[in-house]
Amino acid sequence: MLSELEFENFNQEKLDFLIDTRSPKEFSHSHLQGALNFYALNDDEHKKIGTLYKQNQALAKAKGASYICANMAYHIPIITQKFRIGSKVGIYCARGGLRSKSIAVILSELGYRVVRLRGGFKSYRAFVLNFFNQVLKLKLFSLCGNTGSGKSELLESLPHAIHLEKMANHLGSSFGNILGKQPTQKAFESLLFDELNRIRDFIFIESESRKIGEIILPLKLYESMQHAFKIYCFCSLENRIKRIEKFYKNKMTPLKFKECVQKISPYISVNFKQDLLQNYEKQEWKKLIEMLLKYYDKTYKQPEKIDFKLDTNDISKAKEELLAFLKAKHKINF
Repeated sequence: MLSELEFENFNQEKLDFLIDTRSPKEFSHSHLQGALNFYALNDDEHKKIGTLYKQNQALAKAKGASYICANMAYHIPIITQKFRIGSKVGIYCARGGLRSKSIAVILSELGYRVVRLRGGFKSYRAFVLNFFNQVLKLKLFSLCGNTGSGKSELLESLPHAIHLEKMANHLGSSFGNILGKQPTQKAFESLLFDELNRIRDFIFIESESRKIGEIILPLKLYESMQHAFKIYCFCSLENRIKRIEKFYKNKMTPLKFKECVQKISPYISVNFKQDLLQNYEKQEWKKLIEMLLKYYDKTYKQPEKIDFKLDTNDISKAKEELLAFLKAKHKINF
């Protein structure tokens, strides 16, 4: 069985698995969440066929078909071992063309129930961009507060939470680029869309600037965050230092630290910069972190309107207090 659907309906299908038939390079750049990459053409083949297609379309199709047959000879044993014949599979390529159609026909003939995405990844991206251009129909509870106040730890423990920094693989500050490579903008938006699309009523989110490293938040989401219910998190300086030391100490290399200090150099004195570098060299973490916290506290702009203040010295107690308050005052059941 083989059918074709627009993304809105395709997204509602209860699929057993989802196949992205594009090349590995295209897939790694961005893809639908949960998709598996069973490519019709590998990176080299995709490039060759693209070049040949401009010269001779018929020859390109014939050559492409031979590549697809060879690749499917490799993929089919893996697919049939992982997923039983008769399973429902979603399939897409870049624009809903020959790559997804070829694999869809083969799997359909094998007995799989195949649903192909009309317009392919391009139509999915158009849907996602339109989604982010709409006003968010969710109530937002935004965690704000100074660096090290436990916002991320609290967020991880809450239901209906969206952790933007985790999605962006960046901690948000000048010292936040310690987790490795960030996802592409499209990959981030795909993950964010998937999270927002599955939540129907409210979300907990951390207050962020619009840019997290190289990732830019969708404007409508950012605007909604500015008008969210603001939960101001606060705790002792001692606990803030402990939290930051625990997270950063084993991740911050000498080279990375120097790079991060260089980013804030235009905003600090030469003496302050030297003190930071010397404290790092001596591994005087508590002193180093306290210096940086004083710097960041001066730059932090507290929201004009705070709806609830929360002591986050103990994250477990903070969670209980917050949920009890929201249940009593906002009639939210968790």
